[in-house]
Amino acid sequence: MTKANRACESARLLCEAGDAEGACNRAYYAMFDAARAALLASGAPVRSDIGKTHGGLISAFSEHLVKTSRVSKDIGRLLKRAEEIRLVADYTGDLIELTDAIELVDQAEIFVREMRKIFVEKQSNEAQRK
Repeated sequence: MTKANRACESARLLCEAGDAEGACNRAYYAMFDAARAALLASGAPVRSDIGKTHGGLISAFSEHLVKTSRVSKDIGRLLKRAEEIRLVADYTGDLIELTDAIELVDQAEIFVREMRKIFVEKQSNEAQRK
């Protein structure tokens, strides 16, 4: 989650600097890192190197967390949408509007906050009760 938090901060700074494509990249990676942390913290039967491929991580996130209703479908869709926008930003040469980048950064912050609340804080609270 530390990497996810740092990527969110970087994404916000890139937006402020007017770098929409860079902000989209960092916003996606914030979500990617938070999704990986959530999968590992959830106890889902995934390998520790689950972040090796983007598709593998997104599929595992959907299978183990969204389809089991541990994460809402709306939150799950944010990750997939972020991946699509990052691919445009990083590989197509098409420009991303700054307003779209700001929206994606807002969504990344929501996603990271939700993963922290559902998996990290919940685990911490359960450990304290034991």
